[in-house]
Amino acid sequence: MLPDFLIRATIAGLGVALIAAPLGCFVVWRRMAYFGEATAHAALLGIALSLALELPIFGGTLLAALLMAYTVSQLSGRGLASDTLLGVSAHAGLAVGLVVASFLSGVRIDLMAYLFGDILAVSISDLYTIWIGVIFVLLLIYWRWSPMLVSTLNEELAYSNGINPKKEKLILTIALAVTVAVSIKVVGLLLISALLIIPAAAARNTSSTPETMVIITALVGIISAISGLQFSYFFNTPPGPSIVCVSITFFLLLSSKNIWKFR
Repeated sequence: MLPDFLIRATIAGLGVALIAAPLGCFVVWRRMAYFGEATAHAALLGIALSLALELPIFGGTLLAALLMAYTVSQLSGRGLASDTLLGVSAHAGLAVGLVVASFLSGVRIDLMAYLFGDILAVSISDLYTIWIGVIFVLLLIYWRWSPMLVSTLNEELAYSNGINPKKEKLILTIALAVTVAVSIKVVGLLLISALLIIPAAAARNTSSTPETMVIITALVGIISAISGLQFSYFFNTPPGPSIVCVSITFFLLLSSKNIWKFR
């Protein structure tokens, strides 16, 4: 029999793997890797403000991620490139969040848990939060799958079909912010973008259709979560980084043909 904390950790890992699969594919297709990282970094400021104001951490994280995404979308194209704005937002959120956290007196803050995850400490209430977020995002992606896919492939084609690409990008941004908020306990702020990108990048080399890529990405994420937790439990390694390391192994294995072909 597995310990209760490991069962809770496994259930949490499965939820994050499922929520990251479709979003990770869109992040790879749209080349939004830096956007995911910036959203995760900005969430640290939300955590610090939530602790300072005694608000729910999930709400503060979600609000900070959404504000960052909205600010970048509004300022993009007004004299600064998107990657520059994302870089400024990411590092500003991370730096200001750490400074605000340093001023919190009387509040115990485990920064390592927020930065790299603490999946083995997941509680029942955390599981409810994670899986409510998973269901919300999966339903949202299922509802907007075709419009979001068309907008990703060709914006002009989207406009000709009566689809607003900006609206679809906003929906994707909301889903990404929710994913960041529910994934903090599992892999931490610094590794969320890795969990989004690496399984999707691994699946891309073996997929013939978008739907197949999402399914393979989910399988890679699920196996990475389970194997990473087992490895962490038996070898006493950090759980979040261990999960990411397993997904990197999948990426190298599934990309080996292309790597040897390039050489």
